[in-house]
Amino acid sequence: MAELDDEGGVITRTKPEKKTKRPKLFKVLMHNDDYTTRDFVVWVLQVVFRKDESEAIRIMMHVHHTGVGVAGLYTREVAETKIAQTEQLAQEHEYPLHLTMEPEDDED
Repeated sequence: MAELDDEGGVITRTKPEKKTKRPKLFKVLMHNDDYTTRDFVVWVLQVVFRKDESEAIRIMMHVHHTGVGVAGLYTREVAETKIAQTEQLAQEHEYPLHLTMEPEDDED
């Protein structure tokens, strides 16, 4: 039954807006090895991770010098897919390139 105000009109109440939470993001980590070529890593970063050439080279060099680097930041499903695609390509080209993922640091 609707509530009526003093003038006979229907009282409406607005529901508080639900805030949608941003989906949790995951870092895709690329690990250095002694066999995968730099050219292959740059190619993968361009093809799978959609990086331009200069960004792909920068990431590859970071991985080469530090042992690990972030290839991208994605939702869980996208991160898992990109890891699977990359490792499949690496296997087809007989490279041991390995990727992992970890949750993005929460800043809340």
